[in-house]
Amino acid sequence: MLNLQGKVYVITGASRGIGRAMALKLASHGAAIVVAAKSDKPHPKLPGTIHSVCDEILAMGQQAIAVQLDVRQEASVQQLAERVEAEFGRLDGLINNAGAIRLTNVERTPVRKYDLMFQVNNRAVLLCAQSLVPLIRKSGGGHILNLSPPINLDPKWFKDYGPYTTTKYGMSMLTLGMAEEFRPDKIAVNSLWPRTTIATDAVKYEAGGEQLFPVSRTPQIMADAAYTILSQPPQELTGELLVDEDLLRRFGQTQFDHYAYQEGATQFFTDLFLDES
Repeated sequence: MLNLQGKVYVITGASRGIGRAMALKLASHGAAIVVAAKSDKPHPKLPGTIHSVCDEILAMGQQAIAVQLDVRQEASVQQLAERVEAEFGRLDGLINNAGAIRLTNVERTPVRKYDLMFQVNNRAVLLCAQSLVPLIRKSGGGHILNLSPPINLDPKWFKDYGPYTTTKYGMSMLTLGMAEEFRPDKIAVNSLWPRTTIATDAVKYEAGGEQLFPVSRTPQIMADAAYTILSQPPQELTGELLVDEDLLRRFGQTQFDHYAYQEGATQFFTDLFLDES
């Protein structure tokens, strides 16, 4: 595994949950982190802001900057790129973690909610790549990691929440395309998805509720998987739609008990878009 000293990573949606866990994991291995998200001020229901996560990283003795970011706005993303270049002069990786979710069918999904999911999940991958790839290329290559699933065309994944499904699969299709587009630049592009539900606010409020937490894992498994991916030479791991547990097993990990949200749990709820294993 790689010491990330001197490396710089942008993580969108990094104020809480999986994004925060990834930020702390990469920082613990020496990386400087650009904590990018909309959450500039505390939310009554959702703990964590870009500043609180930045402070956690600084307390570890690592570099971090907090950047308020709206991934829907081209000007906001371009300002992020300019800030990264001004502060660090390089970029080694981008993690597109920001997401929007509403598990409703076509008839019950307000158009404004579909627009939000499309802009935050799908369009943002393109927009962030356009703005940040030049900086990654200038650094000699690196990684883009999109939090999106393997593409499973079983109709059951479209029947009840086709609008959300199509925006997440769109991210994965962009992964496959960008992997080939940026291969000559030594920029790896992969997707990562959890095998089980992860105990986050997204699950709590939009994807099953807090009752799923006892059969879920903590965000740490996604953080460890992201670190494993970013530790690989870009030429050797690219263009794959990866699942956290499968990826970690592939690289030799055999113990997963410590990821359980509820200590001692052995049965977990399989996440969306994955067949039961």
